Amino acid sequence: MATVSHRTGTTPMLGITISGVQTFRYRGSSRFSLPGKVIVLHPDEVHDGAAGTDDGLVYRMLYLPPALVADAEGDAPGTLPFVSEPVINDPRLRRALADLLEDIIHEPQDLLLDDSLSRIAAGLRRNASGAPSPIGPAARRAVLACRDYLDVHAEDLVSSGTLEDVAGIGRYELARQFRRMLGTSPHRYLIMRRLDRARQELRAGASLADAAAAAGFSDQAHFTRHLKKTYGMTPGRWVALSRAG
Repeated sequence: MATVSHRTGTTPMLGITISGVQTFRYRGSSRFSLPGKVIVLHPDEVHDGAAGTDDGLVYRMLYLPPALVADAEGDAPGTLPFVSEPVINDPRLRRALADLLEDIIHEPQDLLLDDSLSRIAAGLRRNASGAPSPIGPAARRAVLACRDYLDVHAEDLVSSGTLEDVAGIGRYELARQFRRMLGTSPHRYLIMRRLDRARQELRAGASLADAAAAAGFSDQAHFTRHLKKTYGMTPGRWVALSRAG
């Protein structure tokens, strides 16, 4: 069976193998997951995936924004928990994920979402490698201010100097704190927001060139390169699959 390489983007991916054997390469090593196991893939890590046997594969994945983990952590959120092992055996975390992934058609109700997120955050922290130090209030405010700025100005030309002004701290300190808190870099976060905008334009019927321009990419080739790097396919292929879906 063919495999497809792609990145997790700016959000961790958490999933459950339901049936079959799930094989993939992650952080330079071959991995596999059996039914009942939990998969945790971190932002910006390239990985592929395929069924390990001819019997096929069934799995479900959840894209979890890092900010939700921080909110679920309570009054003193730390860094994004880094779980070094991508395949873990944690029945409590599996049940928390299963509660959200059981119905993939409808939005979960608030009470279910809050309860599941709390248990997922605890599960990630339980399986994290080491105990990361908390991010201070000033650094947290700086990162969130830059995140909000990038959300609004993703189509603009954003410089390091601009983000320094927004954050009130130096660019290298910002880069370190941004990655600690959100699991990715300001540049990668900006690219993902542009890809989100470009995909919205494509869904609305825009041409590749118009979608690239509207999203802030320098040209169509720039857009194509980033989308293929992130999702493992060309924009044309993405459009065809989106319309087929």
